Amino acid sequence: MKGDPLLRKYPVWSISESGGEVDDVGLQFLTIPRGRHTRMPEGTVYADCANVHNYIYHPGSPGPEENKAWKAADPTSACKIDGLFGNHGVTWAKHFRGYSEDELIALPRATTETGCTIGGPVTEEVQALNLMSMYLAQFKRGWSHTAVYLLRDRTDEAGNQTFGFFKPDYAPRKAATYLHNLTTILADRGEATRAGRLRYTLPEQPATVHDLLLQKSDGTFVLVVWGERLKGSDGVTVRLGATYPAVRVYDPTVGTEPVQTHRRVASLELTVSDHPWLLAVEPE
Repeated sequence: MKGDPLLRKYPVWSISESGGEVDDVGLQFLTIPRGRHTRMPEGTVYADCANVHNYIYHPGSPGPEENKAWKAADPTSACKIDGLFGNHGVTWAKHFRGYSEDELIALPRATTETGCTIGGPVTEEVQALNLMSMYLAQFKRGWSHTAVYLLRDRTDEAGNQTFGFFKPDYAPRKAATYLHNLTTILADRGEATRAGRLRYTLPEQPATVHDLLLQKSDGTFVLVVWGERLKGSDGVTVRLGATYPAVRVYDPTVGTEPVQTHRRVASLELTVSDHPWLLAVEPE
């Protein structure tokens, strides 16, 4: 790849499920470092970016729980599913050692398969909420790309065929509707000219509440605050750090139009449970 004048411009992602290697050839590394005594020599370069299939539900974490998507995106040993640690930290098959936890946090990484199948306690609503949280958690926790299995349910094989955003007849599930709403609210065809700063805080932020700050090309901040609770909710105060002309509040489980608009505000109260709120903050 790197010797080709055209292909050398593109990053190489590693094979998936490198944690299944049966001989320690060093696939847990992007580049085999010194002193690791793998069967392939030190300095061997396999890839520029680690690639895993960190499905939300896994034998190591089989049922619904709080912070389900957040935990699946965790790059460290705290992740109980088949994630970055089990493939590039300590391999899941033979327990070959790879990167340290600190190294994993900074490791370039992408997901080429993840998703959530409907069945048992995972209803269509739970699937939809999990998948929205998954995209947000993956981006917040440093995954450069996330590909979901599956757009439309397969009809050419047996097994769990309820992964899709769409049913076999192309009817949209809630996951398709919610994601469409989320991406419509975030859509921006322009290019940002200068990054601004929103000095926001969430005092006493609960462990199941997460936040992600984005900015559109016109300068509007979009602060995403989402919850991954199974039951109940948390009252959360969002302090913006200054008074802003207007804040529009969106709920992608409802639609693409604001559900609230506040004028000249410096803080907002939110009830956060199992889905995201998007706060569009107009700059001064």
